[in-house]
Amino acid sequence: MKIHASRLAKGVALVTLVATVAACGLPRSGPNKREIFAGSVQKQGDAFIVSVNERVNAATSVTPALGFSDAFKNASLVGSDTIRAGDTLGITIFENVDDPLLGGEGRTPATLEEVQVDGAGFIFIPYAGRLKASGNTPEALRRIITSKLDAQTPDPQVQVRRAAGDGATVSLAGAVGGQGVYPIERPTRTLSAMLAAAGGVAVEPSIAQITVIRGAHRGKIWFEDLYEFPDLDIALRGGDRILVEEDTRSFTALGATGGQTRVPFESQSLSAIEAIATVGGLQSNVADPTGVFVFRNEPAEIASQVLNRDDLIGAQRMVYVLDLTEPNGMFEARDFLVRDGDTVYVTEAPFVTWDKTISALTGSLGSVNALGSLATSVGGGG
Repeated sequence: MKIHASRLAKGVALVTLVATVAACGLPRSGPNKREIFAGSVQKQGDAFIVSVNERVNAATSVTPALGFSDAFKNASLVGSDTIRAGDTLGITIFENVDDPLLGGEGRTPATLEEVQVDGAGFIFIPYAGRLKASGNTPEALRRIITSKLDAQTPDPQVQVRRAAGDGATVSLAGAVGGQGVYPIERPTRTLSAMLAAAGGVAVEPSIAQITVIRGAHRGKIWFEDLYEFPDLDIALRGGDRILVEEDTRSFTALGATGGQTRVPFESQSLSAIEAIATVGGLQSNVADPTGVFVFRNEPAEIASQVLNRDDLIGAQRMVYVLDLTEPNGMFEARDFLVRDGDTVYVTEAPFVTWDKTISALTGSLGSVNALGSLATSVGGGG
């Protein structure tokens, strides 16, 4: 009877010790499932906890809306030989007389090199006056000069040459092969051609973004979309600024994953499965596949669709739950899109907590036994 009572007492003591050790706060990577669910709105918390299904995926599948406005896409190609303000012209005038107005003696042609088109688009030619050059082709300007001089010298012959100037250039900056100012010429009148002339993009094409700034207007597109959608290969205008940047979106991976870190996006869209794979997948000896969580501040319009409510104001704290063990769990995780600023967290399996408790307990008992043995040996030696 005494033996039975002794065993019962030891069992109670063991259970009590296990509970005490577990309550002391064992080392772990973050909250468990029970603690996360305790923070739900239904339990007086401040986060909505939602299990991911097909309807939730449809409501939350949002990618950054990039593109050019109609003002960019409807702009026609600029003629490569159209004269613009800031251009430099070369003009040669032949006169069919021995004593020409502009040339030297002996019918020597007059050559006017580096005639600058002013900011208003005009040039000045002696005896012809101030002429509108911008908007004209060299051929059209040749006819204008000829008609102005024809009344003062018989049968003048005029040549007009155009060199690209400040008014027919664009600037390229950022992650391009060669940053600088480039003239708009016949082969480089479109965005894709100009990028190619500058050496192409210097970052991974799948995450490269192209911004075009034209006056007070700007548009941004994905580099890969430039070749998939022809209407995005817009015509350039003098003064355009082109900026190539790497996608800055990222998510944070925590918990029982292969790595706990901030992870940049490597594609335009990223699913939960891809996000987990990016950091090495789930730790097979630790992770709980029923407890994959995505923490997000969800815009009110999307949260309203997910929760089927119309009384939400402002961004809402949402916790999306993925159970990879369900029949469609892997498919739902594959279709669930991770967004910029998300936190992907994987809980530890329940047995891991128990294993840690037992390890801590046995370690503690071992230390106690060692101290007891030491005390006994010291007492015996005394």
